[in-house]
Amino acid sequence: MSSGTTAAGNAESPKRRALGKGLESLLPLRPRPAEATPPAVEAAEPVETGRPREIAVGLIERNPFQTRTRFDEQQLDELAASIAATGVVQPILVRPLGGDRFQLIAGERRWLASQKAGKTTIPAMIRAVSDEQAMEMTIVENLQRTDLNPMEQARAFERLTREFKMTQEQMAQRTGKNRASISNFLRLLRLPVEIQGRVEAGELSFGHARALLAIEDPAMLIKAAQKVGALSMSVRQTETFVQGLLYPELKAKDEEKNKAEAVDPNVREAQERLQRALGLKVRIHDKQGRGQVVIEYARLEDFDALLEAIAG
Repeated sequence: MSSGTTAAGNAESPKRRALGKGLESLLPLRPRPAEATPPAVEAAEPVETGRPREIAVGLIERNPFQTRTRFDEQQLDELAASIAATGVVQPILVRPLGGDRFQLIAGERRWLASQKAGKTTIPAMIRAVSDEQAMEMTIVENLQRTDLNPMEQARAFERLTREFKMTQEQMAQRTGKNRASISNFLRLLRLPVEIQGRVEAGELSFGHARALLAIEDPAMLIKAAQKVGALSMSVRQTETFVQGLLYPELKAKDEEKNKAEAVDPNVREAQERLQRALGLKVRIHDKQGRGQVVIEYARLEDFDALLEAIAG
């Protein structure tokens, strides 16, 4: 699928930017004048350079665009111990707020751990960026670390849509994720709050949640999620379970048909692979290499997702 137009004021390459290029690819450095390493920033107006500067931790404010909502306290304590022993290895990223204040863009764990370690200053790179750029850089930095839970990612993409009017194509360009993945993350926000909490807590995976989304009735969905958790179903088992709930008559027919005729193992494997890939019920009727592939969908959204997956 071709990528969409980028957000206003940000020229983009027509090729999707890969996550591995890092934050610097989002905001190239300005040419810096030749000068000695600057002293720690305390109350002076910052000058954007390519070198980290020591900034007092008390002058830095939390990032309001932070997409991560949970920090593991044990890991934070371990990082604090490391910083106390060897210092901060990778500078944080901040932007000036005016006067002597700064706002975090990336590196909140390092900032919090530095305070736990009793550090009074922290090395930081200063960038003069807009709210949109700061939020974009925060999301990309977190996605690069791959430790956001699915609900945190869903809310991050929703915030880009709500606050900055970005299309899914534009978000795909900025984050390196494909449009179909972003669409699937955003669909998670349709889950009941109770189920969202279970996904956020790691009790249900992204695959489980995606399979459960086929159920439109909230009460049925909650009961199904409870059964999936109670039986520790795999994603594949959840998909089969959901299809059975939605199409009980087809399930009964399939069971009768399976009893009546043996299915070739190769055909069954291909059928199951297609069902896992598409998230929809698939039946293959094969007779000596000729036959039909039947894909069933219950909603227009499922059809759109199928069209996207096949046609691109």
